[in-house]
Amino acid sequence: QVELVESGGGLVQAGDSLKLSCADSGRSFRSYGMGWVRQAPGKEREVVAAISWSGGSTSYADSVKGRFTISRVNVKKTVYLQMNSLKPEDTAVYHCAAKEIRHYSSSVYSRPNEYEYWGQGTQVTVSS
Repeated sequence: QVELVESGGGLVQAGDSLKLSCADSGRSFRSYGMGWVRQAPGKEREVVAAISWSGGSTSYADSVKGRFTISRVNVKKTVYLQMNSLKPEDTAVYHCAAKEIRHYSSSVYSRPNEYEYWGQGTQVTVSS
């Protein structure tokens, strides 16, 4: 069972930084590949960053590559998204998402429909 709760969103100016956190109150956090998925009004969901169960593999959308960093601390059952050099186009609701993995797969998942569990989301607004 996975229960994901995001925090850390807010209103910032272009160029600022934010760090999002996603805590899992479930029992098997280590068994899940994790991702951060954003959705802006009128746009499709986008997986901006993904990380394998061990943290050894990561992937990023081209739109955030070099600015965002995903990480996880399994003993804390928490995944993070460090966002630097924020732009107005980063404005969206950011969701934490999880996909159960098998056999300690190191895969990362870059499509929203691959994820099975979702948090409620946290709003990030970047003003110009």
